[in-house]
Amino acid sequence: MNEVLSRGDSIFVAGHRGMVGSAIVRKLKAQGFKNIVTVNRKEVDLTNQQSVDKFFSSYKIDYVVIAAAKVGGIYANNTAPADFIYENLMIECNLINSAFRSGIDRILFLGSSCIYPKYSPQPVKESDLLTGLLEPTNEPYAIAKIAGIKLCESYNRQYGTHYRSVMPTNLYGVGDNFDLQNSHVVPALLRKFHEAKIKNKANVEIWGDGSAKREFLYVDDMASACIYIMSFSDSMYESNTLPTLSHINVGSGGDLSISELAKTIKDIVQFEGGIVFDASKPNGPPRKLLNVTKLNSIGWHFETSLVDGLQQTYDWFLDNVSFNGAS
Repeated sequence: MNEVLSRGDSIFVAGHRGMVGSAIVRKLKAQGFKNIVTVNRKEVDLTNQQSVDKFFSSYKIDYVVIAAAKVGGIYANNTAPADFIYENLMIECNLINSAFRSGIDRILFLGSSCIYPKYSPQPVKESDLLTGLLEPTNEPYAIAKIAGIKLCESYNRQYGTHYRSVMPTNLYGVGDNFDLQNSHVVPALLRKFHEAKIKNKANVEIWGDGSAKREFLYVDDMASACIYIMSFSDSMYESNTLPTLSHINVGSGGDLSISELAKTIKDIVQFEGGIVFDASKPNGPPRKLLNVTKLNSIGWHFETSLVDGLQQTYDWFLDNVSFNGAS
């Protein structure tokens, strides 16, 4: 593999305080990258083009990683759809366009597996994009992420840039968001079971009937995949391996039901009560498993098992989120 990413490159990681962005920064530092640029929201408002333009004019950047996004679970997506589509569109449009006008030739855009149709054949291939209707509960967010993919693809077609997009499966891990109002399923369940344990509750109630199947990937594995893909040469994309590929799936290649996930988390937290599923609440898509054949074929595979990843995430939660048992 011919590297197009060198240790001396200046790499701007947008969204470095988020779970994925912080994991990418950790991995870059661990691999010897020293020129990593990060900014906070007070320094640069990513939803404001003028603010983003000013930032790029002030720094020499070789590579941009777009991990910044407004994210949330089913509840958050259902209650704030306008916020999700607007903020995510602004962030990606401003960063990609400003980076291009600043002469930056390399970008890695992080999307989401929710870009695919609700009833995609399983496992979902990259080519399934735009072949059917999206899941209604997160459609605005998904449309924003699809626009990000198409932005990268269109700049590449028109200007010959090297903007890549990765579509991660459901991520979890150190630095996750454990707010029950807008978190994803893994941190939400970890917190629910933990609080039920310390409050001696008889049961933990979970949205849906537990039948929906999901794939999960530990965030440090996602960071590893990102850096791996950032190192691809153009010839890798132009070869028979990844012909005309605008985005690439990143996942573990396996899934389990929400019911099975809940039982696994119950064991890790050591909660002794029961589990009650509320079938009146939405399940989301019945199944969402990514086909990761492309990524596996060029040498990348996940390393962290679900049990190990969940344990590390719970340990981090205990050290950083739980305050003497208070919710």
